[in-house]
Amino acid sequence: MKKAFVGILVLALILTVSLVGCGSDDDARKVVVGSKPHAEQYVLGEMIAIMLEEHTDIEVERNLGIAGGTSNLHPAMLSGDIDIYPEYTGTGWMFVLKQDRIADPTELFEAVRDQYQEDFAITWLEPLGFNNTFTLAVPRQLAEQYDLVTFSDLAAVSDQLVFGANFDFYERDDGFDALVEAYNFNFKGSREMDIGLRYQSIGAGEIDVVNAFSTDGEINLFDLVILEDDKNFFPSYYAAIIIRNEILDKYPEIGEVLSMLSGQISDAEMTEMNYQVDELNREAADVAREFLVRKGLIESR
Repeated sequence: MKKAFVGILVLALILTVSLVGCGSDDDARKVVVGSKPHAEQYVLGEMIAIMLEEHTDIEVERNLGIAGGTSNLHPAMLSGDIDIYPEYTGTGWMFVLKQDRIADPTELFEAVRDQYQEDFAITWLEPLGFNNTFTLAVPRQLAEQYDLVTFSDLAAVSDQLVFGANFDFYERDDGFDALVEAYNFNFKGSREMDIGLRYQSIGAGEIDVVNAFSTDGEINLFDLVILEDDKNFFPSYYAAIIIRNEILDKYPEIGEVLSMLSGQISDAEMTEMNYQVDELNREAADVAREFLVRKGLIESR
């Protein structure tokens, strides 16, 4: 009887250890998705999280809107506090890796991808499709009046137009002075202003041309036209999902699922989603889910 009782205890102990072990494995099936603290990044972070939740059994912890952006997200990736987040090629190459500008977008992506692998054991998936770079924008009526499509088109009539930008654009090495030299702009006038007033100024007709990010939601709000940087003056900032190699090794399905997003988002689509969040005050998660359903990447609920 005593031997039988001891045997039962041993069996119970073995079962308990086994169950605890299984529970630990289940608990370990979790990733942390991060993002920067602005509308576009909230939407992209939600897309990443939703895709993983819909197509895998991996638990997703959202740590979106991290203050400081890349300055804090990159160290968090290196420490393992963040596993996945959306980044931009120009930011990775020039801000993180401290490298000189590469004009060709494909060459830039390949360079930043390879260097991240070598230096940080971080994988860049293929870009999502849109390029959130610096650009110039004009009111639609003005673009139609002067048949403006490119920066070079703008240069030909710049002596009739007033340019406006935030203060630091005039101080950057790749800002106003360098842009004027590259395209031989000769604006009738230029105005410096707080970054938050640029779009209101062009909407009020106080300026004719404004510096912008190519996916700003205000572009739709004020019915502006983005002009093509035909000399590739500004570096490209194509968005892509980056993932720690340790996580990809552990859960290879993550790379397969998130690669479904590559090439899916155009500049216009991202601009519209930013507009929905920034100007219409919609939830980033709702905007992201609607987009994924529309693209056939997840099923509607």
